[in-house]
Amino acid sequence: MTIVRLYTLNIFYFYTVINIIFINMKIGILKETQKGEKRVSISPNIAKQLIAKEFEIVVEDDAGADSSFKNSDYKDIGAIIEKRGVLFKECDVLIKINPFDNDDLKLVNKGQILMSQLFHKSNPKLIKAIAEKGVSAFSMDAMPRISRAQDMDVLSSQGNLAGYKAVIRGAMEMTKIFPLMMTAAGTITPSRVLVYGVGVAGLQAIATAKRLGAVVEATDIRLETKEQTESLGAKFITVEANGEDNEGVYAKVASEDYVRRQKEAVNKSLFQADLVITTAMVPGRRSPVLISEEQVKKMKNGAVIIDLAAAQGGNCELSKMNKTVMKNGVKIIGTTISPESVSTNASELFAKNMYNFMMHLTEGNKFKWDLEEEITDKTLIVQDGKIRQNEKTQ
Repeated sequence: MTIVRLYTLNIFYFYTVINIIFINMKIGILKETQKGEKRVSISPNIAKQLIAKEFEIVVEDDAGADSSFKNSDYKDIGAIIEKRGVLFKECDVLIKINPFDNDDLKLVNKGQILMSQLFHKSNPKLIKAIAEKGVSAFSMDAMPRISRAQDMDVLSSQGNLAGYKAVIRGAMEMTKIFPLMMTAAGTITPSRVLVYGVGVAGLQAIATAKRLGAVVEATDIRLETKEQTESLGAKFITVEANGEDNEGVYAKVASEDYVRRQKEAVNKSLFQADLVITTAMVPGRRSPVLISEEQVKKMKNGAVIIDLAAAQGGNCELSKMNKTVMKNGVKIIGTTISPESVSTNASELFAKNMYNFMMHLTEGNKFKWDLEEEITDKTLIVQDGKIRQNEKTQ
C-alpha cells in the first residue's frame, strides 16, 4: 500500500515538473490607441515565426485591422484573438509601438514585461509610473546604434519610411512637378528640394526626391554625412563644425555660433527651394530650430516645408504638430508622417525588429537578463520596479 502511494506521488510530481518546464511564454500584442496610429507591433508573419519558437501569441481583437491584417490572418497561423483586458490579465509580455499610457498602466500587473517605444529621456513621469507598477520595461527607441543592433533598430526602419513619405506628401502639396520636362509648349525646370538632417530619414528623402527628378541639396551638422549625400547625387552644403560633436548618429544641440553660420550657408538654397524637408532631432530634447519665422518670410511663394521633427517642437519655428500652417505663401506641415500612412510596410518592419530583439533577449523561451551585454543594458529602462536608467530621465 505504501509503495503504491509513493508511486502515485512520484507520477504526480513528474507531471508537475514537466508542465512547469514546458509552459510557453505568453506574448500579448496590443492594439494601438494613439490618435492617428494605424500600425501594429507584430504582423501575422512574425507572429508565426514566434510561435515556431514556442512562444504563445495572443493578439488583441482587430489590432492589425488598420494595417490590413485581419483577425483570421492571425488565427490561421496559430495565434489567439482576445479582448484587451484578457491580454493584460494573462500575458507575460505586452508589446506595442507607442508608449504605455495611464489607461494601460491601470491594467498591467506586477512582474509583467512591457515592450514599446518609451522615449524615456523625455518622459520621467511615465518611467516613474511604470516602476511603481513593479514591472520591467524595455524601450525600443533606446536601441544602441551599433552594427549588431541594426536589425532591431525601429527608429531606422520607421525613419526610412518617413523620409520616403515626406517627399510623396510634399509632391502632393506642391503646385509644381519634380522632374525636368520638355514639351511642345515649353520646358518645365525641375523642382529644388532641400533636406535638413542626413540621417536615415534624410537619406531616404534625398534618394526619393532624386528618383523623381528634383535638384536636391542637403545639410547636416555631421560632416561625415557629406559623402553619403553626394553618393546619392545631391549637393552637400558644408558648414564647418568647429568642435561640434554628435551622439552616435544623432546631432547634439548646436552652439549659437554654428546655428548662425548654418543659416548663412543654407539661406540661398532655402530661399530657392520648392520643397524643404527637416529631420533633425536630438534624443530627449526639443528639436533644434533650423528655420526661423524671418527665414520663412524670404522663401518662395508656394514653397512647402515638411517638418518631420514636429513631435519634439519642430525644426521650423512655425511648425505645429499634425497641423498645416500658411505663412507668407509658404505651407508648413508638422508631422511624424509617415510610418502611420504606410502602416502595412511599417508594421512588417517594426515586427521584424521586435522578433530579432526577442531572439536576442531570450534563450530557451526565457529571458536571459544579461545586463553586462550592451543591447540589453541600454534598452532595459525598468527592471522589477526599479529604474535602471534614472540618470537618463532627468
